[in-house]
Amino acid sequence: MAASVAAAAGRLRRAIRRSPSWRGLRALSSEAPPTQAAAVRDAFLNFFRDRHGHRLVPSASVRPRGDPSLLFVNAGMNQFKPIFLGTVDPRSEMAGFRRVANSQKCVRAGGRHSDLEDVGRDLSHHTFFEMLGNWAFGGEYFKEEACSMAWELLTQVYGIPEDRLWVSYFGGDPKAGLGPDLESRDVWLNLGVPASRVLSFGPEENFWEMGDTGPCGPCTEIHYDLAGGAGAPQLVELWNLVFMQHNREADGSLQPLPQRHVDTGMGLERLVAVLQGRLSTYDTDLFSPLLDAIHQGCGAPPYSGRVGAADEGRIDTAYRVVADHIRTLSVCIADGVSPGMSGAPLVLRRILRRAVRFSTEVLQAPSGFLGSLVPVVVETLGDAYPELRRSSAQIASLVSEDEAAFLASLQRGRRVIERTLKRLGPSDVFPAEVAWSLSLSGNLGLPLDLVELMLEEKGVQLDTAGLERLAQEEAQHRALQAEPVQEQGLRLNVHALGELQRRGVPPTDDSPKYSYSLRPGGGYEFSTCEAQVLQLYTEDGTAVASVGDGQRCGLLLDKTNFYAEQGGQASDRGYLVLVGQQDVLFPVARAQVCGGFILHEVAAPERLRVGDQVQLHVDEAWRLSCMEKHTAIHLLNWALREALGPGTEQRGSHLNPERLRFDVATQAPLTPEQFRAVEVTVQKAVGRDEAVYMEEVALARTAHVPGLRSLDEVYPDPVRVVSVGVPVAHALDPASRAALHTSVELCCGTHLLRTGAIGDLVIIGEFQLVKGITRLLAVTGEQAQQAREVGQSLAREVEAAAARLSQGSRHVAEAHRLSKDIGRLTDAVDTAMMPQWQRRELQAALKALQRRANTAVRKLEMGQAAQKTQELLQRHTEGPLIVDTVSTESLSMLVKVVRQLCKQAPSTSVLLLSPQPLGQVLCACQVAQSATPAFTAEAWALAVCSHMGGKAWGSRVVAQGTGSTADLEAALSAARAYALNQL
Repeated sequence: MAASVAAAAGRLRRAIRRSPSWRGLRALSSEAPPTQAAAVRDAFLNFFRDRHGHRLVPSASVRPRGDPSLLFVNAGMNQFKPIFLGTVDPRSEMAGFRRVANSQKCVRAGGRHSDLEDVGRDLSHHTFFEMLGNWAFGGEYFKEEACSMAWELLTQVYGIPEDRLWVSYFGGDPKAGLGPDLESRDVWLNLGVPASRVLSFGPEENFWEMGDTGPCGPCTEIHYDLAGGAGAPQLVELWNLVFMQHNREADGSLQPLPQRHVDTGMGLERLVAVLQGRLSTYDTDLFSPLLDAIHQGCGAPPYSGRVGAADEGRIDTAYRVVADHIRTLSVCIADGVSPGMSGAPLVLRRILRRAVRFSTEVLQAPSGFLGSLVPVVVETLGDAYPELRRSSAQIASLVSEDEAAFLASLQRGRRVIERTLKRLGPSDVFPAEVAWSLSLSGNLGLPLDLVELMLEEKGVQLDTAGLERLAQEEAQHRALQAEPVQEQGLRLNVHALGELQRRGVPPTDDSPKYSYSLRPGGGYEFSTCEAQVLQLYTEDGTAVASVGDGQRCGLLLDKTNFYAEQGGQASDRGYLVLVGQQDVLFPVARAQVCGGFILHEVAAPERLRVGDQVQLHVDEAWRLSCMEKHTAIHLLNWALREALGPGTEQRGSHLNPERLRFDVATQAPLTPEQFRAVEVTVQKAVGRDEAVYMEEVALARTAHVPGLRSLDEVYPDPVRVVSVGVPVAHALDPASRAALHTSVELCCGTHLLRTGAIGDLVIIGEFQLVKGITRLLAVTGEQAQQAREVGQSLAREVEAAAARLSQGSRHVAEAHRLSKDIGRLTDAVDTAMMPQWQRRELQAALKALQRRANTAVRKLEMGQAAQKTQELLQRHTEGPLIVDTVSTESLSMLVKVVRQLCKQAPSTSVLLLSPQPLGQVLCACQVAQSATPAFTAEAWALAVCSHMGGKAWGSRVVAQGTGSTADLEAALSAARAYALNQL
């Protein structure tokens, strides 16, 4: 019998690891009506509230608050991390949580835990899902109660037959010194689960860790048998119950947690599929209204749940992609995450564009189709998450606007791919340069995975090695942009400029760079520009009549809409096409000003000749981010004068899409209060969404305007004036004195048309360049919001640490843990992207807390050392030698015990060993002054620690060291033998 159970367990382990699809699912009952998803969710919450006294907590936003390690909230426990980490403020509402339950919105896309690439390919993966969970904090209840509640809910409330449920538990980890979780096993057996359906697994399956350090513990999982007795079991995980009882220390060791917690999670979509007896999660009523709406809106064949080769034309794959992605988009936008340039917004942009591509190319959906699905999502999820109803119109508008922009890029991308494929041989790989130019990092904004998928459908392989090289080059370029130095780009030398002037070539007309407008919906529309190729240059500066075959070259046009790097603003990037030939992209990496001429750095995949007519397209997202930063710099300059006084002078600036820097002359370092005042002033201007006026005027008109900001440099005549909130003519009227009360500057850069698009500005760093000049680093928009959230989160952790310190520690281990926590918190505050004013305040607070914590540790250690000293003196009443073991938490504590022993018994030489987890042993010793001069503490410690395979250090009188051994008696014998030999 035992052998057959063991064999079955082995087969089931393999089955669980295979994560079977849902195709084999059998209904619970062919006659019972399916349970609706909303009722399943409500039943879970009501069960824990009404039967077991849990507090219902609303779902947190999918946008992580103050946790830069996450792109999205991806588990129910994320919002409770402060409780698990012991950093929760004792005065906060969360500190009072004991029994809690909720349904948490989760997104797994991008980052470590991403299901994005799998969505559509099978019947179960999603980027958005709901996690049902219950928690018990501080030992409110533990394994027996948690397992009993889960079993009661599944079998009695949901009516799942007991013979369809299997459970697994932690089988131990000898390497970590952890035994099997027999307590969980026995709970399941006592609940009536047959031993043959209770399986043990190792740490990979049944030991849960929050991260490299922090709370962790064994988990037990409840699995559902899809086969239901028809053949071999097909198990799929239904519910995971985690018992946090250990803490993973920085050295990798495990220590028991002072307070134990329960953290459980069960995916609603999978549970509903089980209860409704559906073939997949997509066949439940969470998705069927969306699938019906897609069918009605596209006219495609009805959804039939096919996968792989059976899914001809990838119709059903497209249904699943669109249904999943519109749910994710709706939830994220309602929670304040919009498609954007970096981080979570960039991932959301990829999701939106993936959905557009499948809906238009595969399902043949009309333009604007995705936005029409938003009301269906709201109807399905709006009762559980009311923010969806409040934001419905905004979500639909944003989705439709981005869909329209992407469709234009997608159409051009298809043509580029088709033309490139015609030039390839049968065994050629698709050129990395072309794929890069199509991508989000290139010009058309197509996600690279989408480009790969489009090529995969045509049976063409992509040059992945070339892509990796381009990605590295892009990363290096961004690093240079973050802290710019003079890049060695293509330039026109004095001879090339002289030749152009001799030929009478006029300077490049770059006025089209200012040709953009606001759409009614709030987005920006950038005009294209048609121009003529006047001259081409090779990389060494030689003028040529044509280039091609991937050649990097310099391109001179009669006019351009590209912004060339100047005035501290990064160059535009983008692409150009030949007029009448839209299917070949010539990527433009940058543009530079050379003696009035704009030189474009271009890669030419095909022939490009002098005299060709071209159409230029700037990278709109890149340009818009630069516009936001440049207008923000103007507001920052004005706000600094408001806070520090009219004598405050700008000494330089630089901006790119990622961040901005601003150099300012100051008499003294800015105080936290001044930083805050500056940010508040900028926020007010942004909140008013003021118009930004730009106009070229005669330079003489700007000469005597009070408050007008300009740098000590030569300006062109006429000069461009940028004024926030006040028309330029009024701002330049000396009698108006308007420039004293708002931002008015001479500037050739590109700017927003209204300030609201900046969103926010946060100064995240400062350092002194030279005496009297301070460099400020700042971010805007989404990054600024994230910086504020990180700051708020760290501030709460500092407050919680202060409260813990005020409560006092009764044990040395607890005091040490708090001291280490404050140290780690200090490191986090020093390096986090957060408001600089807040960093300064928290650094000062943490410095004081660390002093208090260290003092508390010393006091407790001295008290405990005195106690252990008395115990040892009672055991060793006489003799010149004390060699023994003692239990201590740290080497410093062990040294204190040794010193106190020698102080009270000055003629005695002492060596103590202290065993630690995982076999490590600490060693400390002191030699009596009356001992033979040849007997030194350093040599004594070295002899003993070498015996244990470790090392030692110290002086003739006092020494310490570490080692590892399972035979302490042998180490003690070696210590005694060495000392007696010396004495």
